[in-house]
Amino acid sequence: MDVIVIGAGVVGLAIARRFAIAGQSVMVLEQHPTPGQETSSRNSEVLHAGIYYRPGSLKARLCVQGREQLVAYCQERQIPHRLLGKLILATDEPGEAALAKLQTTAAANGVSLEDLSQPQVARLEPEVACRRALWSPNTGIIDSHTLMLAFQADIEAHGGDVVCHHRVERVMKQGDYWHVSVVDSDGERSQIEATRVINAAGLGALAVARSVAPALPDLPTAAYAKGCYFGYSGQLPVSHLLYPTPEPGGLGIHLTLDLNGQPRFGPDVTFLDNDEPDYEVDPARAADFARAVQTYLPGIDPGKLVPSYAGVRPKVRIAGTLADDFVLSTSLAHPGLMNLFGIESPGLTASMALADDVFEQMR
Repeated sequence: MDVIVIGAGVVGLAIARRFAIAGQSVMVLEQHPTPGQETSSRNSEVLHAGIYYRPGSLKARLCVQGREQLVAYCQERQIPHRLLGKLILATDEPGEAALAKLQTTAAANGVSLEDLSQPQVARLEPEVACRRALWSPNTGIIDSHTLMLAFQADIEAHGGDVVCHHRVERVMKQGDYWHVSVVDSDGERSQIEATRVINAAGLGALAVARSVAPALPDLPTAAYAKGCYFGYSGQLPVSHLLYPTPEPGGLGIHLTLDLNGQPRFGPDVTFLDNDEPDYEVDPARAADFARAVQTYLPGIDPGKLVPSYAGVRPKVRIAGTLADDFVLSTSLAHPGLMNLFGIESPGLTASMALADDVFEQMR
């Protein structure tokens, strides 16, 4: 193969699609029965505008660029999506100061936000309580599963393969080729050769990187952050996405809507002690969710919050510090190999732009 991509999440599929369209022979290896079973299917499915990310970072640039690409692609391929718009809500004085900082960051990233007073917010969302808000008209939602199916269809239409039930055990450089050793669901082992290998395994990216020979130096360490989501068993008179001001490690427990208009709350943030995903949602967390949400949506009925699902963000630490950006890692000692670490939000939004970046570096 010209290229092996490890991991068939939305980012791995986008990368493989980019190489396949360019005429490269591509194979995607995925350990699960179907693509996108980890991070890509356990998030808020939000199309982000590019508000929160450090100016000059990959997240900032690729989110803004990727949102435009993704919206155009969804329109072309009739992938369900909707630009509902988002309100970022300040409920106290510190929150108002946080809004001012967000507006400055967003402007530096080329994102325009509108500052709204409480009466202006009330006209958009009468049930919301706040002092002020920022309005982001370019934020929306997307059907991530249909998107991944479209990416896979593009890969296969250009001669590529997406091979599930194949877990990567080892990646070794021998001569001009990378030899990728895999085991299938029956325990059968095989080896595939490629001139380039792109490790986009998400939660498994560190394990894959640790299997590389010769060994990679100075690998990051896992700082995986679990986020739980709760659904709501009743109807809510809300028509936009509602976000509090950000908190450490995440964007706060926010309200998003799916494409059927059903609300969901989350995620919260809990850092895991190891890199083993944990997807259990404790029903007792409903009380914490209710308290957080009632600060901006006081009319919700806590008794109608129901456990939904959980996701894990593949955050990493570099030299002990939590990375605030995507990490696209290459090494002169390992030509033809790229490891992608810390591909969390806004990875879905940035996926097509991220694929372009990887392609330019690895073509």
